[in-house]
Amino acid sequence: MHSPRSAPPTPPAHTPAAAAARTGALLAVLSAVLLTLVALSWSPLMSFDRTVAEGLHGWAVTEPGLTGVSRVLTDWVWDPWTMRALLAAAVVWLWWLRERLLAVWVAVTSAVGTFVQQGLKSAVGRERPHWPDPVDSAHYAAFPSGHAMTAMVSWVLLLWLLRRHGAQGRLWRWTIVAAVVSVVGVGLTRLYLGVHWPSDVVGGWLLGACFAALSIAAYERAVLSRQH
Repeated sequence: MHSPRSAPPTPPAHTPAAAAARTGALLAVLSAVLLTLVALSWSPLMSFDRTVAEGLHGWAVTEPGLTGVSRVLTDWVWDPWTMRALLAAAVVWLWWLRERLLAVWVAVTSAVGTFVQQGLKSAVGRERPHWPDPVDSAHYAAFPSGHAMTAMVSWVLLLWLLRRHGAQGRLWRWTIVAAVVSVVGVGLTRLYLGVHWPSDVVGGWLLGACFAALSIAAYERAVLSRQH
């Protein structure tokens, strides 16, 4: 007599897959709320965006030195292509380690994140700030900030990969510092240079973290299923 085949086990609540899924779900709700407010041009949010943007732009106009540094940081150090290059290096490293599925997963997550970002920009169609005396320029629609979203996706994935491979101590601490400085810094430079509204940057952060968390949850769930 054969015993009945049991169903695949449900991942416990404390697994990486479950934690990432909960985080992704929460971020998805927050992202949806902000996206709705932006799409509806909710007056309090629009007023806040305008006030902050005007204040920062006035500062940028009167501080050409700081503005120049901000342009270098946003166009080279924290540029989306720089972030993608970091992930590409990680993908090569994973491939060399023969972790082919994980390498492809990271590469696809980065690529799909870019398509999602551009799709949302096109769908929302929000105009960027316009100034009589601009200190920088940018293309495409404003929401969400591509710089902010790409930086968030890239650094969340990089931190996840390092943690999966046992990073700790000084390496782990300095990587966290680099991630925080990069993600926050790129958002602030986009605002300071007057090419985004504050809600564009926050939206990029939320959507980037949400997308990365859900991708991590899906991968960890797949790995757990294969182990059983």
